[in-house]
Amino acid sequence: MQGGHHLTLLEGGDALFAAMVQVIDAAQREVRLETYILDTSGAPALVLHALLRAAGRDVAVHLLTDGVGTPQLDEPWPQALMDAGVQWRVYRPLGRWGLLIPSRWRRLHRKLCVVDAHTAFCGGINLLDDRIDPNHGPLEEPRLDFAVQVQGPVADDIWHATAQLWWRLQAVSQARGRDLGGAWRSARQALRARLQRRGSAAGAAPLGAADAGAASTHAALLLRDNLSNRRTIERAYLRAIAGAREEIIIASAYFLPGVRMQRALVLAARRGVQVRLLLQGRYEYFMQFHGTRPVMAALLGAGVEVHEYAASFLHAKVAVIDAQTTKPWATVGSSNLDPLSLLLAREANLVTDDAAFARQLRQRLELAMAHGGRLLSLQALQSRSLVQRLLDGLAWAVMRLSLLVMGKRY
Repeated sequence: MQGGHHLTLLEGGDALFAAMVQVIDAAQREVRLETYILDTSGAPALVLHALLRAAGRDVAVHLLTDGVGTPQLDEPWPQALMDAGVQWRVYRPLGRWGLLIPSRWRRLHRKLCVVDAHTAFCGGINLLDDRIDPNHGPLEEPRLDFAVQVQGPVADDIWHATAQLWWRLQAVSQARGRDLGGAWRSARQALRARLQRRGSAAGAAPLGAADAGAASTHAALLLRDNLSNRRTIERAYLRAIAGAREEIIIASAYFLPGVRMQRALVLAARRGVQVRLLLQGRYEYFMQFHGTRPVMAALLGAGVEVHEYAASFLHAKVAVIDAQTTKPWATVGSSNLDPLSLLLAREANLVTDDAAFARQLRQRLELAMAHGGRLLSLQALQSRSLVQRLLDGLAWAVMRLSLLVMGKRY
């Protein structure tokens, strides 16, 4: 982790979009934005208008969306972006065979925005209105999700990460179009961005290396990809859980942890750490709802508390550990604790040891558990109907078979 950061916790899309608009409107050179879902209805349109205004001031604007999360934009946005000079690219469009090709399960799931390599945003919030669900329509209560606004070295890291991916995609596109000269130049740009970020990370001060008493907030950017960062986020979680002494609180919209993560949580509970999970309490997807149940049973049996969030849909991917001790740890990002996030998708999380930030996140999660969650008991889980339990087993088997097809161990 590096010091010298200023972090602001943002809860919900309304808070994030307002902060993004303010920063984008002050942009002088460049805006880079990545998102899985870009829904132009409702509040996210404010961000799109800010991008148009920035491009109109000759600010370079790069927008990257995912081919599954956002296969297309509603009219008139595609033409409006083009006319304004916004450079918009779709990450891995599905093509004719769609998700029938297993390699296309690897998606761009991270949510990043960086302005002038100075101020950045990282979290789990898509450009999607808090009160609109793509599958369930209008919501009575806003979706629960978090992001963090950051100034400091991590903002520069986010710039390098987004620039590297953009130039890689540019190189591939040019190569397919037989523009070999352009592809070579783009590939060099991608490599340069990668090496610059690696050099910055290598020179980072280790956790706790800042001068005693210095006003310095430590933070780091963790990326998950299918090259050199295959298990970066998972390992950070495992180290933090293994080091927990008093309390672990994890909020994860899609929670299907692997053997290592399950074992780490069980061992933490057995050594007296209070482990609390805030998970999705509403039925959203078959795999997310039923596949989680066998894992819940094992964790409940070990003394882990499971709170199901039912006030609205839970979309958060955050955790806070030992927030009230001298060694807190917190993370906010796009990575769920499930196979898609930990083994396949491109993800981005910010981690910090800042005590004030950790306490604030803990307070928000405790409020969500107290006012929107319901405590799940092992007895209630086991007393469900035979049909429900058979569906649980089916979901678990499908997940395992899918991983087998991908050649993954979890």
